[in-house]
Amino acid sequence: MSNLILLNTALCLPDHDVEALLQGRIIIALPRTFIHPGRSFALYPSATSINVLPDKEYYKSNLLTVTQKVITPISSKTVWIQSWGKCELCQILNNLESLKALSQLNIWTTKGLQEILLQRKHIFLAYLRVYLLSQPIEIPVNLQSQFIGLPDPLKVSVDLPVLTDRTFAQRKQQLEKLEPPLHPELEELQSAIASLTISQPAAKQLDDDIKIFLGWSSDKLIKQPDPNLAWINDIAKLGDRSIEQDEKKSNYQAGTDFENIARQSLEFLGFKVESAYKGGAGGLDLYCSKPYPIVCECKAGKLIPSRTVEELLKLGGMHLGKTQLLTSAKLVIGPGNPSTDTLKAAKEWEVSIINAMTLQKLVQFQAKYPGAINLVELQKYLEPGQIDYRIDEYIDKAEREIKLRSQIITAVKELSEQDNETSKATHPSFTVTEIRVHYNATHNPRLNDEVVHNLMIELSSPLTGYLGRIKGSNWNSDRFYFLRDLPIN
Repeated sequence: MSNLILLNTALCLPDHDVEALLQGRIIIALPRTFIHPGRSFALYPSATSINVLPDKEYYKSNLLTVTQKVITPISSKTVWIQSWGKCELCQILNNLESLKALSQLNIWTTKGLQEILLQRKHIFLAYLRVYLLSQPIEIPVNLQSQFIGLPDPLKVSVDLPVLTDRTFAQRKQQLEKLEPPLHPELEELQSAIASLTISQPAAKQLDDDIKIFLGWSSDKLIKQPDPNLAWINDIAKLGDRSIEQDEKKSNYQAGTDFENIARQSLEFLGFKVESAYKGGAGGLDLYCSKPYPIVCECKAGKLIPSRTVEELLKLGGMHLGKTQLLTSAKLVIGPGNPSTDTLKAAKEWEVSIINAMTLQKLVQFQAKYPGAINLVELQKYLEPGQIDYRIDEYIDKAEREIKLRSQIITAVKELSEQDNETSKATHPSFTVTEIRVHYNATHNPRLNDEVVHNLMIELSSPLTGYLGRIKGSNWNSDRFYFLRDLPIN
């Protein structure tokens, strides 16, 4: 953990402003007095506004659409503090000509900024580097002044910045020069889908990606563990539990639990599991129809018994017919070891056998890199017999391909950072040859321009969005620029 910083005071700001700082939409606050650079404080969201104008005239409508859904009503006695900030710069603005440009880059309307200037005669722009608290704190309401004393000193760290160093520096430069926003249409799109993020996981992912693209959020903050995926770590555990119950001659609930989580795993990987084939005792455990037919038998317990393959063929043939069964992939999943007879029959009838932990590895990989498991390619690894080592080979291959793409993205990022030091361009771009030369200089592989260009086209697709592309007159005149990282562990 980084060195701890002790805070004794909080800066009181309107709750909409604090929420926008938390979301990375803005990097400035409009305090009533000058704030000395270097000063640090907690960010106190106040529901009490000193603005003469109503919120709908003071703030842009796209901000209110978002903040009204996420700001929780503040009670009369306490308020929650979620973040702290450090003042990096404080400027004084007192000319009307700059207000329109300032509004375009921030959450306030031009009319709202004009009203502040009319009231105060000048506007203080405090550039704040904002960090999240590891745990929000609740304090009594105190609206005595702009700065309020905290009831107890607050220990904070810089471990959770809302924006990366590079993004903050770019945003700060853009704001100091009052350069126009780069992607106003994407800001409108983000506001339009923000209300869907609570109920629609796909909208949440798109919302996160747009925020990263716009520089409103860091990838580090967004990629937090998803509590809805905690079940993945239980796949092998449920298999082990079925072994324990088997040894104790206990009931078969653990076996049912294992079959259910195997089903959930196959669906998570992208298979379409047909519920009509689930029959428990005397029925086929699992049948997947897409992207290719696969018949699956789940065997809990410490041993995959000798008649498992025969049972799979019999039940599969009964439900699907002989022809469809023989042309379908056939899979046995179990935590135990297959008997010698089972291995022999699996080789003869082209049945694949994998351990529960191998299934967990596949699902974990898919969770870590959504869409990375190519089920059609995976089919090539479904050989007869025990194939855990083949699945490991497939995961290793997929991980190498992701690592290559991450390194290519890093090469573009490094070129961008070098260019920023000289030209100060917001989005410097580079040719395929420039990227290939830099990549080959920093890594052992020797890629040619055609391979690199194909990778760049993939990474700059709207569906991936790791790089941006400026299309040239032909493929080797295309230029690419950095948008966001592809982190790997």
